[in-house]
Amino acid sequence: MSGGIDSTAVCLMLQEQGYEVVGVTMRVFDVPSQLDADGCPRFVCEARDVATRLGIEHHVADEREPFHSSIVRYFTGEYMAGRTPNPCVMCNQLFKFRVLTEWADRLGCAYIATGHYVQTVCEHGHWYIVTGDDALKDQSYFLWRLSQEVLARSIFPLGGWKKPDVRQYLADRNFALKAREGESMEVCFIEGDYRDFLRQHCPQIDAQIGPGKYVDSVGRVLGTHQGYPYYTIGQRKGLGIALGKPAYVLKINPDKNTVMLGDVGQLLTRHMLVEQVQLVDTGRFFAEQQLTVRIRYRSRVVPCEVVREVEGGKFLIRFAEEVSAITPGQSAVFYVGNRLVGGAFIASQRGINMYL
Repeated sequence: MSGGIDSTAVCLMLQEQGYEVVGVTMRVFDVPSQLDADGCPRFVCEARDVATRLGIEHHVADEREPFHSSIVRYFTGEYMAGRTPNPCVMCNQLFKFRVLTEWADRLGCAYIATGHYVQTVCEHGHWYIVTGDDALKDQSYFLWRLSQEVLARSIFPLGGWKKPDVRQYLADRNFALKAREGESMEVCFIEGDYRDFLRQHCPQIDAQIGPGKYVDSVGRVLGTHQGYPYYTIGQRKGLGIALGKPAYVLKINPDKNTVMLGDVGQLLTRHMLVEQVQLVDTGRFFAEQQLTVRIRYRSRVVPCEVVREVEGGKFLIRFAEEVSAITPGQSAVFYVGNRLVGGAFIASQRGINMYL
């Protein structure tokens, strides 16, 4: 329970369906602006208030220390390695669903439930995540690392709902103020610019890395940047350099502390390398003719095919059309229709031409 619109609606829906509901709120990172006068995160207080109003048991799981040592360290480490992390993907697997499962076992609960806008289906002995009916809210992209064991006991009541209908559902049940609340932050532990977060949690970053060179695709020096961790593939704004035309980040080389700039057309490609592949059903995945992939949360799905496995356990993927800004560290999530069939991390694209 986050105390927000979605988790409140989930509790109500489950109660109406006859479930005995127990609420668990996960405290992972204290953002100063979200603390009340007593030092309690406002979302924890809101979740507790909702639980009291609904008459359900409520617990707070304090996961701040392991979250910092794992997810925050992963987040900063990826930028230090020249990649762009997706902390929600890691948090769902390592924290949110782990904590829910542990608490469910401790409290004797058969199922776990969240406010994610997704659905599940079991076919041929495999559990699949299915995209939510609200295309604007679908969160399947973030859940590709969940195990079969977790999916088998997960309930997602909002999968068949659209967000405006969820708000109306709450308003109809005397939660009008809750129904009008805004959305939560996309990355729950970052407020403001992620670069400031990096400086705060890696105080040595500027001294250790420092300014580097902007270069073009043939290696000519174009200017100076602040340090490669502060940039991401496809970035156009905030580069601090004037070239007389729009410039985009094409590549990041942490070994040389260089950031390659170029035209938007140079971001286009028909191939990518992925690693750490996790599939629901290996046999069906490689034989599937209707495979599509999403390379970032807000991007549309693109038809693709798995060409072959290459050295290092990576896989070469071919797109049916050109896509832009392949970003190492981000997730590539694969679908057949509205069914999630697997995922992977986008690998470094260095040396990809030898496989084409």
